[in-house]
Amino acid sequence: MNPDPAGHSHRTPGAPGSDSGSTQPKGTRLPASETKHLGGFRLCRWLHGLEDGLVTAALAAMVLLPLAEIVLRRLNIWRVGIVNVSGLEQHLTLVVGMLGGAIAARQGRLLTLSTVGTVLKGSWRTVASVVSGGVGMAVSVFLAWAAWQFVGLERQAPKPLAYGIPIWVVELVMPIGFAVVAARLGWHAASSWKGRAAALLLAGLVCGLCLKPPIAPAHLVVGLLAGLVLAAGLGLPVFAVLGGAALVLFWGRDISIIVLAQEHYKQVVNPALPTIPLFTLAGYFLAEGGASQRLIRVFQALVGSLRGGPAIVTALVCAFFTTFTGASGVTILALGGLLMPVLRAAGYSERASLGLLTGSGSLGLLFPPCLPVILYAIIAQIEMKDLFLAGLGPGLLLVLLVAIWAVSQSPRQPDQAVRFDLKELGRAVNAAKWELLLPVVTLVTLFSGWATPVEAAAVTALYAFVIETWIYRELKLARDVPRVMTECGLLIGGVLLILGVAMGLTNYLVDAQVPDRAVEWATGAIRSKWLFLLAVNAVLLVVGCLMDIYSAIVVVVPILVPLGQAFGINPMHLGIVFLANLQAGYLTPPVGMNLFLASYRFNKPLPEVIRAALPMLVVFLVGVLLITYFPPLSIWLPGRLK
Repeated sequence: MNPDPAGHSHRTPGAPGSDSGSTQPKGTRLPASETKHLGGFRLCRWLHGLEDGLVTAALAAMVLLPLAEIVLRRLNIWRVGIVNVSGLEQHLTLVVGMLGGAIAARQGRLLTLSTVGTVLKGSWRTVASVVSGGVGMAVSVFLAWAAWQFVGLERQAPKPLAYGIPIWVVELVMPIGFAVVAARLGWHAASSWKGRAAALLLAGLVCGLCLKPPIAPAHLVVGLLAGLVLAAGLGLPVFAVLGGAALVLFWGRDISIIVLAQEHYKQVVNPALPTIPLFTLAGYFLAEGGASQRLIRVFQALVGSLRGGPAIVTALVCAFFTTFTGASGVTILALGGLLMPVLRAAGYSERASLGLLTGSGSLGLLFPPCLPVILYAIIAQIEMKDLFLAGLGPGLLLVLLVAIWAVSQSPRQPDQAVRFDLKELGRAVNAAKWELLLPVVTLVTLFSGWATPVEAAAVTALYAFVIETWIYRELKLARDVPRVMTECGLLIGGVLLILGVAMGLTNYLVDAQVPDRAVEWATGAIRSKWLFLLAVNAVLLVVGCLMDIYSAIVVVVPILVPLGQAFGINPMHLGIVFLANLQAGYLTPPVGMNLFLASYRFNKPLPEVIRAALPMLVVFLVGVLLITYFPPLSIWLPGRLK
């Protein structure tokens, strides 16, 4: 993902707040061209504000509806309960996903597989941007058309959602969202009208080739897929790579592309999926408030007096934040500037500090309620609570291994030894007590039996909102909360775009019997379960290096799960092995995501970050092998609590 929050920092001449407008004498009319420019700017700003407001309202409704249902259920007020609350929640997830995806496209922050386009300079960078933008535009247009046809079919036999609202009305957000994404990919393809026209021309050529193929479509499939791979290397967004591949494969077999829209809709309105935006929203409230400073103070008071204490603090705080935000990038970008001075002041070398922060960014991905754990449970059809329990032991193991390595890198004789101060620990815990209770609130609500997973996620989001806005008063209700919720919607939109379109590709792979053939080949070539797991580790390490964790879950898991069943591997154990490998993949050169994020955050050359992170990669690989070959670490706790 492009870590640069590329919003609208430029100022339009004559716009409110710009310097150029201040020199205009009173009573003087602006030229017609400038007035038109100013009007267009104001219209865009109004539309962007409307877009942000809608995603904020949708997220707020997602929090409030389950909470209202809990209250009504506890009071036994069934007759005045909310009609089809689960359906409303699921379709609000669809709205957040499409609006968030449109906002991500607006800010140029859709997830990509490659950063080559940003590394290139001059005209080569322009060419890369035009190619990726044009291809992405073509794919988005076809996805919008498929979604429009899908909505048309739904209108023929309309189904009610709630309170007289037909479902197809909400489904309209799909074609509209993809059309907006297409327009914005074309707009961001270049900064000049000439470049944008080139991207539009390329998109038109691709669309024309597919609509009026010169030869049989089956003979063009390989060439079009090769073009997608090239565009992916130049910066094509992940959703366009996966969605484009699905479009090409279905087109080559003369299957209607409406299937892609159907699969997208079916996956995004999955009953368990609303937990993802709700838990992520809770993490964003924490990250945007002052929780980071308070938690650093707590862990510093608790373990700061130990040898390597500041490094242990780094591991613990990063794990806490990644658990709730679900994104290692948020952790590195948000906490890197706070923790780097702490490590350097404690005597850690710059390389050790850089490596520790780069690696610690992905700690916490195995803990509940982290987003990848939820997504894996949905795709693999595993009970979410069981997978949450299965991740606790392996997650703690990885934190412990990182802490041990960090202690080994600490200076032998620190300049200023910090003594343990029980009073300071008490003051720190008292200051951060509300944030420290957040995991307790989540787990008690989730495992108590009086709330569903979606309701538990809503309780968690409300709790984080209340403590950051009403107790600590660090987020202003009108100024900060909408901004935080929009940022959360952006991340969720980027993820759900990938999830939805990737299900079309998964559907094709299943129809082509790829999982069945993989099982047949693997059981014939590999006899040992343990050798199979070793091969899985090797493959997943490469997958984690080349693909983001969300698309990897959607594309690879449907193939991996039948293989695990064929070898008699516990589904929870296989899930944790998968996620642990993807966690290590964040550090795998040359394209591990954390490497790029750390390079951006600390302004260091990528080769320097790679060298600094290699020891941490070794630590993670040791942890992966222990998790793989000691299954009780994953399956003992769920078995005991059943």
